[in-house]
Amino acid sequence: MKEGSGLLFYSITKTIPMKKINILYSFLVVFLLNSSVWAQEYDLVIYGGTSAGVAAAIQASRMERSVVLIEPTQRLGGLTTGGLGQTDIGNKQAIGGIAREFYQQIKAYYDQPENWVWQKKAEYMDSGQTRTKEGEDAMWTFEPSAALEVYHQLLKDENITLVYNERLLRQENGVQKSGNQIKSIQMESGKIFSGKMFMDATYEGDLMATSGVSYTVGRESNSQYKESLNGVQANYWAVTLNFKASRNAINHNFVPGVDPYVVKGNPDSGLLPYITEGGPGIDGSGDNKVQAYCFRMCLTDHPENRIPFQKPADYDELNYELLIRNYEAGETQLPWINSPMPNRKTDTNNRRGFSTDFIGQNYDYPEASYEEREKIVKAHRNYQMGLMWTLANHPRMPKWVRDIYSQWGTTKDEFERGDGWQNQLYVREARRMIGPLVMTQQHCEREEIVEDAVGLAAYGMDSHHIQRYVDANGYVQNEGNVEAHVEGPYPISYRSIIPKKEEASNLFVPVCVSASHIAFGSIRMEPVFMVLGQSAAIAASLAIEKEVAIQDLPYSELKESLLKYKQRLE
Repeated sequence: MKEGSGLLFYSITKTIPMKKINILYSFLVVFLLNSSVWAQEYDLVIYGGTSAGVAAAIQASRMERSVVLIEPTQRLGGLTTGGLGQTDIGNKQAIGGIAREFYQQIKAYYDQPENWVWQKKAEYMDSGQTRTKEGEDAMWTFEPSAALEVYHQLLKDENITLVYNERLLRQENGVQKSGNQIKSIQMESGKIFSGKMFMDATYEGDLMATSGVSYTVGRESNSQYKESLNGVQANYWAVTLNFKASRNAINHNFVPGVDPYVVKGNPDSGLLPYITEGGPGIDGSGDNKVQAYCFRMCLTDHPENRIPFQKPADYDELNYELLIRNYEAGETQLPWINSPMPNRKTDTNNRRGFSTDFIGQNYDYPEASYEEREKIVKAHRNYQMGLMWTLANHPRMPKWVRDIYSQWGTTKDEFERGDGWQNQLYVREARRMIGPLVMTQQHCEREEIVEDAVGLAAYGMDSHHIQRYVDANGYVQNEGNVEAHVEGPYPISYRSIIPKKEEASNLFVPVCVSASHIAFGSIRMEPVFMVLGQSAAIAASLAIEKEVAIQDLPYSELKESLLKYKQRLE
C-alpha cells in the first residue's frame, strides 16, 4: 500500500457504520491480495508443470532464484507422468543435466524391491528402443506413478512455490507488459504473479500467444525453408525419391481396398466418420492442420489391477466401421504398439491404419478456449474407449483379435480417474514460436549447425498422420506420416527458445520452440524438453544477474554455465 493511503482510508470510513466498514475492509483485502500491488515478485515465473517446467524450476532453485511453478491441472509432469513412459530419445548420450538425473532416479526407484508390486524385477524385460544395458546408471522406461514419485522427490528439497489448478487468463489483460518486458501474468481466478523472468512450459503455448509473441500452427510448405519432408506427404514414391525419408505415406495406413462410404460402393450415402472431404492437397504444400493426438494408454493384463475395457455411453458402431472393414479387407496385424513397462503395465501407442490416433479431430485444439479443449479431450478419450471396447468385444472383429485385447484393460493404481484413464492428452504439436532462429530439417540433418547450443536432439524427424481422405481409386488413405532418420545428435539453438526481442525480452519458450513442423517432430521429446527447460532457467538466472534482455545475454557465459550444470552440447 502506498504512503498516505491509511489516512485516506480513515477519512473515507470515519463516518461509515462499523458493519459496513468491516465489509469494505474485507473487500479491500481481497482486492489487494489479487492486485499487482500485493503480488509477490519472483525471479522466475514458470507457467506449465510439464517436464520442461519441472526441470526449469529445480534449476532456478539450485541457482538460489525465487521461482513459482504454476500447473493448470492437479498433476505435475505432463506426458512424463501421463503415460509416455517408453522414452522417445534417439541417443541416450545426448541427455545430460537434470534430465539424466531424473532417469538415474528412475533406476534407483526400481532398484527398491518394494516398488515391484505386480511382478518380480527379474520377470521384467524392456523390449523398446531404450532397453537398459548392464552397468547403465539410468533407466528409461517407467510407470506414470514412478515418474510422479521421482519428480516429487526431486522437488521436495528445493525452494519452489508450487501452484496447482490455476489457468492463465487468455485475454489481453492476462499478461501485463511494459514495452517488450512482461511484468506480471494473471490467472482466471484473479491471482497475479509478477516476475523478472517468465517461462511458457505448456504444450499449447498459451503464455507465449497471450504475450503477443509470433507463432504458427500447422505445416509449412517445403519451399518455405527449403525442406523436403514438410507439408503434405501423400505420395510415397515422390517422398522416397528425395532419399530423405525411410517410411512415409506407406506406414500406418489401411490395407488396399477399404471402402470409405457408409454404404459400400455408394458415394451418395456419404463418407464414414472422420474422413476429410476432398483430396489431401498437393504434395509438399503447407496447411494449418495438426498431427494426430491420442492418449498414451497405461494398460495391464494383471487380473487384480485390470479394469476391463468399457463401452462409452455415446458409443456408435459407425465410428469404427473403417477398423472393421480394414480387417475384412485383409489386415493381419494388431493396431497398437504395446510396449512393456514395469509391474505388468504398458505404454501403448498408435500403429497401423486405424488405431489410437484420432486423426483429423484436433485441428481446433491449439487455439481453442479451455472449454472447447476439454470437449476435444473428452472426444479423444471416448473415441479411444470405444476403440478398445470394439477390439476386445465387437462380434464383427476377428476372434483372434478379440481374444488378445480382452486380456487387457486400464490400470486401477495409476491415475486419478476411477475408469483408469488419464487426463493428459498426448498433444504432439500445437503452436510453435517463430523466434530469431527457426530450427529446420537442415539443422536436424546437420547440413546447418548452430553455434549457440542449449541442448541436443537425436530422435528422427517424426510426424503422425494428419488427415484421412479418399484416394483417386475411391479407397480410404491416411496422410501426414513421416519417419525420417537423423545421423546423430545435433545442437538446438538458444535463439529457438527465445522470442524476437521486440516482442518479449524476458520470456523463454522451451516446449513450443521455434521450429518448422518437421524439425519440431524431432525435437519434441520429453527428455529434450527437460534439457531445454533447464537451459532456459540457467539463461534466466544469468540475465537477471547481468540485468540484460535475454536476447543480449553473451553466449560464451551461458555456455560456461550450461556445462557447469552438466548439459551436453556437442
